[in-house]
Amino acid sequence: MVRNSFLLSDFPWVFFGFGTRDLTEEGLRARARERGMRLILLDQIHSDLIHIIEHAPSDRPRGDALVTAVPGLLLAIKTADCLPILMTDARLRVVAAVHAGWRGTRSRIVEKAVGIMVSRFGTNPADLVAVLGPCIGPSCYEVGDDVRSEFSDAEFPDDLFLPAGRPDKSFFDLRGANVFQLQSAGVPSDRIASASHCTHCDESLYSWRRDRDPSARLFSYIGIVPE
Repeated sequence: MVRNSFLLSDFPWVFFGFGTRDLTEEGLRARARERGMRLILLDQIHSDLIHIIEHAPSDRPRGDALVTAVPGLLLAIKTADCLPILMTDARLRVVAAVHAGWRGTRSRIVEKAVGIMVSRFGTNPADLVAVLGPCIGPSCYEVGDDVRSEFSDAEFPDDLFLPAGRPDKSFFDLRGANVFQLQSAGVPSDRIASASHCTHCDESLYSWRRDRDPSARLFSYIGIVPE
């Protein structure tokens, strides 16, 4: 398992992790069953749609983030270069899992997830802990001017982009764009932790840009352990 999530490990009631190639859906379901939990997955569509989960749904919701305060529900997302973000309200015991590709990031999905935790559960952003998992790093994530223009129009900082050495291309800091949102939403910087792994560079992780395998995905998960 890839770990750089020391802040979440402070809370024994949270079950969480970031998977490598070795963690399959079947394996994650087995881990959930061992803890008396039900696995909840999304039909991910690179959106800013966020679902509050109060019971295990019969079908996978369409969207890119899950939030729950119900013990026994294990929220999981799949990534392969996109950024997984796990969050918990350390005071009220609310957890969230966010899938942030560039489209969801541009639409401020993680900032909106914080907003839902505030409006629906009474979360104080200062009580949140956020952990950013492995994603494609800024030195590997080349995008076109069309993507850069969309982020500029959405009022993201210009320094998230650096010249890529090719005309009309830039390197984009996906992780930094989401840290920016979390801080804008009021999450203290000392309560944001991040893995340093680049999925494109680390072959123990799946990368869409490197592997071009539509079925190869990493699982990231978080849930409240039932008593």
